[in-house]
Amino acid sequence: MNSNSLWSDALYRLTRNKAAMFGGVIILLLIFLAIFAPWIAPYSYSEQNLFLGATPPSGDHLLGTDTLGRDLLSRILYGARISLMVGFVATAVALVIGVSWGLVAGYVGGKVDTFMMRIVDVLYGLPFIIFIILLMVVFDNKLWLLFAAIGAVEWLTMARIVRGQVIGLKNQEFVMAAKAMGVSNFSMFRKHLLPNILGPIAVYATLTIPQVMLLEGFLSFLGLGVQPPMSSWGTLIKDGVETMEEYSWLLIYPGITFTITLFALNFFGDGLRDALDPKTSDN
Repeated sequence: MNSNSLWSDALYRLTRNKAAMFGGVIILLLIFLAIFAPWIAPYSYSEQNLFLGATPPSGDHLLGTDTLGRDLLSRILYGARISLMVGFVATAVALVIGVSWGLVAGYVGGKVDTFMMRIVDVLYGLPFIIFIILLMVVFDNKLWLLFAAIGAVEWLTMARIVRGQVIGLKNQEFVMAAKAMGVSNFSMFRKHLLPNILGPIAVYATLTIPQVMLLEGFLSFLGLGVQPPMSSWGTLIKDGVETMEEYSWLLIYPGITFTITLFALNFFGDGLRDALDPKTSDN
């Protein structure tokens, strides 16, 4: 069976998975809202009305306002840009590092593989959350550093997944034939190995995005994420927790938005995993 047929079958199984399709639609909708937030949001994320203060949902402010009189719906829409960007960019960083590391370790093997994977084992034991916190404090909460630091934490599992896949492929006949023809290592990675492990990589990527978003939310909850007046869903939840007894809507709506997004990403990731599994039945 050729690769086009395999991908066609996977797409067919994915489209039959109602939960995955629901998650995919939600993700696309959120991306659309995030991209066009400046035109969709009724107010600017930083526009204040101190005389208005915190007010419950109304006709003028559908989800209410915060303690500084800022429209909560607008801040959620703008916050989607930061939260989703952190999720996708940090995951991309993790993929680049993890896939490269796993390809080299699995293909070269021997002492090189042992040395590289021992580094991974050591890094697994380090308290990376403390490392990220220190970086954010030292470098004054730079947004680009947040993306890079979170991505640098999440690559370890991807390296192990890719290494295992490459070890299973490198003794296959098509790889041995390419070696006999004198194909360079770079061409081997690009043309023969990487295309055959895109399935597991895609699945892990979709399941990593919600993990990254949760980590960003945790850092924002500690005050180490996005800084005012910008907002992410993590910062909005943090602000909502501080005032939830008086102004419950400030926690409820960002919390619901964040929860729906995480469920959508996990539904789509689970569906993609099942679709790309050759043992998946059509039940």
